Amino acid sequence: METRQTATVVKHTGSHYQLSELPKWELFSAVIKGKLRLKGFNSTNPIAVGDVVEYERTADELATIKSILPRKNYIIRKSTNLSRQSHIIASNLDMVFLVTTIDFPEVKLPFVDRFLVTCEAYNVPVTIIVNKVDLYSEESQLMLDRFKEIYSDAGYRIIECSAITKQGIEEIRECCKDKVVLFSGQSGVGKSSLIKELDPSLDLKVGEISAYHLQGKHTTTFYQMHPISSGGFVIDTPGIRGFGLVDVNELELSGYFPEMLRVEDNCKFAPCTHTHEPGCAVKEGVEKGTISPERYESYLGMLDEEDGGKYR
Repeated sequence: METRQTATVVKHTGSHYQLSELPKWELFSAVIKGKLRLKGFNSTNPIAVGDVVEYERTADELATIKSILPRKNYIIRKSTNLSRQSHIIASNLDMVFLVTTIDFPEVKLPFVDRFLVTCEAYNVPVTIIVNKVDLYSEESQLMLDRFKEIYSDAGYRIIECSAITKQGIEEIRECCKDKVVLFSGQSGVGKSSLIKELDPSLDLKVGEISAYHLQGKHTTTFYQMHPISSGGFVIDTPGIRGFGLVDVNELELSGYFPEMLRVEDNCKFAPCTHTHEPGCAVKEGVEKGTISPERYESYLGMLDEEDGGKYR
């Protein structure tokens, strides 16, 4: 006799999935129903970690995923797979930690801004973690001060931390309690190391930085959720080299920059692209220093790119 129930996807490896009926942590395996692969929007992964799915199984058979329940939110990027349009990183998130480093590897502000725009567009609360602060030189510290000024003024919370000195770890642990939290960022920024500090009992691979390029190497190869002993669930993801926007309209783009959204009603023209129009409150904010030129340059870069930006 078949029974249809719901559970959350906690790991995705190829065509196989692991599910659990959260908040319980009792894992079981499942496969996707063939027809489900072809449904939905154009994505490399029709089912993502964090999805709540409906499944069926008999007493002696593997569970079969029959359908996906509506998502409350998700993080999506343009895929490197040219045969498909996009890749869903994770869904149904209470919060995202965007993990960055000023050095080791060097921070790329356009990447940070594209990620933040996606969080705004798909209604995912985001906090920025600046990791490896124990390694920073005096010059790097000055760059960190500027980074904090840019993103604090934009309205984002920033946590400075170090997996080595434990700075910031307790603050991150408190943020994760009773929540489903995604850790994401570029390769080598220390996502897995941070998660391991939250719960040392987790068996996570921790990689090294390539000394030649000061870039990270992929250590996490699968998208996977873990329960942490202090409460809550964290999702570890492979590092991302680039982040292309998906389905973000150029007339809506400025609305995903909180500091621009605060002033754009004061623009002389509506809609205003904030590029050439006279009486533009956003350009005035850049001139006065209330909107950072770095963020404004990122905005212009996104406008200039075809189809929402680079995917590599």
